[in-house]
Amino acid sequence: MDTGCRPASSTTCQDLAQSFGTQWVGGATIAFPLQLLPALIGAFAGAPILAREMETGTFRYAWTQGFGRTRWIIAKLALVGGFLVVIAGAFGIVTYWYFGPFVAEPQLLGLDPRTFDLECLAFPGWVLAAFAIGAFAGMLIRRVVTAMAAAMAVVGGLGLAAGLYLRQHYLPPLVIPGANGPAASAWTLGSWYTGRGGQVVPGYIVNAACPGPGPLNSTPGAPPQCMPQHGCTQWWSYQPASRYWPFQGIEGGGLLLLAILLVAATIWLVHRRAA
Repeated sequence: MDTGCRPASSTTCQDLAQSFGTQWVGGATIAFPLQLLPALIGAFAGAPILAREMETGTFRYAWTQGFGRTRWIIAKLALVGGFLVVIAGAFGIVTYWYFGPFVAEPQLLGLDPRTFDLECLAFPGWVLAAFAIGAFAGMLIRRVVTAMAAAMAVVGGLGLAAGLYLRQHYLPPLVIPGANGPAASAWTLGSWYTGRGGQVVPGYIVNAACPGPGPLNSTPGAPPQCMPQHGCTQWWSYQPASRYWPFQGIEGGGLLLLAILLVAATIWLVHRRAA
């Protein structure tokens, strides 16, 4: 089979690649529920670690053993948090390796929101930030069940905000004209038309001038073919695939900073809590 798949541009090789992708790229859909992992870690690992001590009162015994409050909380958070980050880092590397062939085709975007935050630097950042959010909620609320619910809600909301809005603005999007649009490996954010004077053409005018299913339709009479006849230009906003690692660094670094701030705030709360 290897000799039949040469050169890479041959029909046999392309068919094999397509068959492979069709069979295995579904893992991206399976990976989508795994994005709940940080929220679950924040709720079940981060929130109870301090909330249970506060709720039951066992913290008083720990504080009388000569450890000091700061050493007590750092020891509790560092051991569990460090273990979770190591496991999350290994998971992120494996996820990146698994989806690598599909990104190379490309049958899957490197910046695909279904997999981006499960890979490399982003996933350990999410796990650490979720754990810190849970620990802070536990120390602030001091009730296990309530802190768990709060941690899950905050981590889930932050994840949705990052995936739906924040991530696409980590760096300014690139804008290009033309009906063909950006490369298939790019993360396309939007498309619009402008008239001769540079003004944006509303969607209802595009639909009225070029009847068809939509601006991405390639059949005769669709907007990409007929709008230039009206003196209009199509524009595309996108993030190129080359920004994968900068985006990983921005997201992972931002979440690390958030975790550090939350741990500092948690230590401050411990010192304010009267024994």
